[in-house]
Amino acid sequence: MKLFLTFILIGLSIFVYPQEGFQFVNPKADKVELKFKSVNNLVVIPIIVNNVSLDFLLDTGVSETILFSLADKEVNFNHVEKLKFSGLGDNIDIEALKSINNTFSIDNKMIDKTHNLYIILDESFNISTSLGVPINGIIGYHFFKNHPIEIDYVRERVIIYQSQQKASRRTRKHQAFDVSIEQNKPYMQADIEMTNEKKTSKMLLDSGNSDSIWLFPSLILGFNYNRPNIDDYLGAGFNGDIYGKRSRIHGLYFGNFQFITPLVAMPDAASISHLQLVPNRKGSIGAEIFRRFNMLFDYPNKKIYFKKNKYYNDPFIFDMSGLEVKQDGLSWEKDLVKVETKAKDLETQESQNIIYSTTDFQYKFSLKPKFIVAGTRKDSEAQKIGLKKGDVLIKINNRKTSDMTLSKINQILKSQEGKTLQIHIERKGIPLIYNLILKDPIPYQEQ
Repeated sequence: MKLFLTFILIGLSIFVYPQEGFQFVNPKADKVELKFKSVNNLVVIPIIVNNVSLDFLLDTGVSETILFSLADKEVNFNHVEKLKFSGLGDNIDIEALKSINNTFSIDNKMIDKTHNLYIILDESFNISTSLGVPINGIIGYHFFKNHPIEIDYVRERVIIYQSQQKASRRTRKHQAFDVSIEQNKPYMQADIEMTNEKKTSKMLLDSGNSDSIWLFPSLILGFNYNRPNIDDYLGAGFNGDIYGKRSRIHGLYFGNFQFITPLVAMPDAASISHLQLVPNRKGSIGAEIFRRFNMLFDYPNKKIYFKKNKYYNDPFIFDMSGLEVKQDGLSWEKDLVKVETKAKDLETQESQNIIYSTTDFQYKFSLKPKFIVAGTRKDSEAQKIGLKKGDVLIKINNRKTSDMTLSKINQILKSQEGKTLQIHIERKGIPLIYNLILKDPIPYQEQ
């Protein structure tokens, strides 16, 4: 999934002081280390915005900070102006607000008192349902621009260094590459091999894209789609859904690193027709590649550093079900639980947290996630057996989906080719059971 946008200011412009960006509260500190949540290869970090803690997707592929959901939180914003922007998707313009000189804090150890952000007014846009965890916004260039930043996908840590000198110990065993920072985004040269010919290509380094590789066929001279390929939903843009094709290529290469038969997504021409792409860009390298490394982004010195981690040789596995699943809020669920019966005085302090019952079992009610089928891929196994948009997922192989995360469900749906999953659903209140056989729709084939 990927989000793209280009900003178009309307109305009277307002004077904006140059952004200083994030600075260390303690100038003598060498680094700040931050725990992140990993969701579908994506990095989610907590940031305090005007004294309110929010969760942001860390995305090198966006130039500005975007806010699209506050849930039940209240935040005061400074100096607000209305604008429109365009982004990848079916439509062209979406209304938003621009707010300047906000205070952003990272663990109270780093602070930016002049942070600008853009607030999406369309309440229907919310990537939290697609990721299965609350996400309030996206932050990119203004997080990376001042300091070297390491992303450790194994330990799930983001480490912000005071300077390259402070980070140098961590990069001694890394391989360094030059990057160009264009339109506040990082680009690197890599070799793309569709079948048997490597072509050096300019690629966006995009930590907010959960896929391995995106290629833009309309920008690549003589491009031919590898077979087999499938038409698929690729993700959500600010202006609507993004469609295109998925397939595999023979290889991706940069430096001493190589990836054989990685998955590739190719958005259709309409999805990128109104984007302002930098000259000679051919596509993007995403987080399914990045998670295989310990990485360090050094925007001030226009460098990026890679070192293999334990995920480097993981296979590239695609969803074999054809199901697109999303979280549809929370629902109350009744569980029969075994309880311990104790004959203690109800008024004593010790007994306040004891459940009392005249039997060994009683019902317990709790709020749990609800997952539904958001769609099925054309000609997929899920579509062939009759699963439909709107079906409520109840169980997979007799395990309740309400006890899972969205990431866990997606992991099961691409777990093993040939595996049979028993899917329990509800459709308009009627329970139904389907047997779904997993099948890779795009195995790589030599052309």
